Amino acid sequence: MTPDIHNSLHVVDGLQYSNWSRPLLEELRTGGLTAVHVTLAYWEDARASLARIGDWQRRFREHADLIIHARTVGDVLAAKAARKTAIIFGFQNCSPIENDLSLVQTFHELGVRFMQLTYNNQSLLGSGCYEPNDAGVSRFGREVIREMNRVGLVIDLSHSSQRTSLDAIELSRRPVVISHANPNFFHQNVRNKSDRLLKALAERGGLLGFSLYPLHIGGADCPLESFCDMVKRAAELMGIDHIGFGTDSVRGWPDSELDWMRNGRWTEGASGSAKPSWPEWPAWFRTPADFPNLTHALLRHGFARGEVAKIMGDNWLRIFRDGFGPG
Repeated sequence: MTPDIHNSLHVVDGLQYSNWSRPLLEELRTGGLTAVHVTLAYWEDARASLARIGDWQRRFREHADLIIHARTVGDVLAAKAARKTAIIFGFQNCSPIENDLSLVQTFHELGVRFMQLTYNNQSLLGSGCYEPNDAGVSRFGREVIREMNRVGLVIDLSHSSQRTSLDAIELSRRPVVISHANPNFFHQNVRNKSDRLLKALAERGGLLGFSLYPLHIGGADCPLESFCDMVKRAAELMGIDHIGFGTDSVRGWPDSELDWMRNGRWTEGASGSAKPSWPEWPAWFRTPADFPNLTHALLRHGFARGEVAKIMGDNWLRIFRDGFGPG
């Protein structure tokens, strides 16, 4: 397979969280990434989230030859033309807006374009996927969904529970996403999603980003062909227009960052006595520089070139086009 096929595509990663440095940004260029949705916050409040935005403003100045800040789909297309990677801001939790509805618009004006309603736990907006009791979207959650729709902030349900996700899909006037997860038919995991939920997501115009995080695919030994089988079955379930990638790639962090992601400040030792450590990744996707492997594997697996173009990024471009502006 010629690399020109991959390089001609719009390639979008629907979720990454890395300790960003120039070598890691260069991996994005090596992998042919047109755009990446980057995580700014897990448990951070508004003030800490502003600091994360400040960190990125510095990166945009220092690495202007590699990256640009994307607020619109036009910015993403401009990045592709300039051989740069568009960086799109997102929150993996609603903690940055605290209990203040006005912060939805404030963060949108600062360039944030995705926000999850929950991160594993019960939040002010709804129930996370680890909660034993799924209460669905809250009163405040309904107001936030309405406001996110109004300003153009895409709802992300990756870490939300089943009922909360179904509620959000029904309540939202605009397509929502599950930026990084997989179908439960492929691997049973609390973070992966049921057929019922994925069908509802697609019926309302949403998108599933396939995760490559080892715990979501059954471990580093997952064969690439088995992963492609999953993509094909998901395409049959949801339709080719409703799938993409959200690798959940994490690079450059010590194990202590994983402990923060899981536990924040809300508990002492929720993960047990053993400290968590980062898992090994599959040989066919060690870093975002390996993105061409995914393009070529899908082509070998029988997907037409136009279908591969949709999966690799064009479907995400539709979400950006339809979701980032006022509605």
